Amino acid sequence: MTNILDAMALCAELNKTHGVKQRGGKMYTQVVHRMEAFRKVFGLSMGVDTKILVDDGQRVVIKAIITNADGIVIGSGMAEEIRGQGHVNTTSALENCESSAIGRALASIGLAGGEYASANEMDTVERHTDIQQSQAAGAGNPPPLHHATPPEPTPTPEPEKAKENPTSEDERDWALYNDLKSQLDMKDIPAKVEKLFVDNKQRIKKISARNKERGDKFVLLFQKRLSELEGVA
Repeated sequence: MTNILDAMALCAELNKTHGVKQRGGKMYTQVVHRMEAFRKVFGLSMGVDTKILVDDGQRVVIKAIITNADGIVIGSGMAEEIRGQGHVNTTSALENCESSAIGRALASIGLAGGEYASANEMDTVERHTDIQQSQAAGAGNPPPLHHATPPEPTPTPEPEKAKENPTSEDERDWALYNDLKSQLDMKDIPAKVEKLFVDNKQRIKKISARNKERGDKFVLLFQKRLSELEGVA
């Protein structure tokens, strides 16, 4: 018990000296520093092992376990990453997922980086999943919202030609396009962009069912704004 308390105290100190400020002002101690504290206190008397549960080319799921000197599991953590979702997961989804799983396993024995994901943070993850699932098989669905910008379609009429008081279906589509464009310009974090997409997903889906090229144009708006906010070219 003394050793684990020593490790927790060391992690608390690292949070003050090496913590990284997150949105909302919370300080987070990275996994690399917590592992250093873990090894400094426990040496090789305790182990950390990871196992890939899913790696199907689209998503990665990894479980990490912490065992004591007798091989008994005393802590565990799981993580999931989507390949291509965000800059890091474009090239290093497996490594990123493993680090996250180890971080949660360490947190399960009291060596937390700050705290487990809050309800709001998990809600953001849920929105990511919702966006992915919006691309069902078959025509008439908007493409998934990710950072790889597709070739820009050329709809007719162009959005700029939408009338102030739309009456036809085409005019209503472009009135919505211009409204979403204005709203996106005011969104300052990716989570807000994702929520706006989810809120309008069904409307975009209906537009895609009538005119896939036009539906792509709508999704391109969200992709571009995400790229601007997250620094992905």
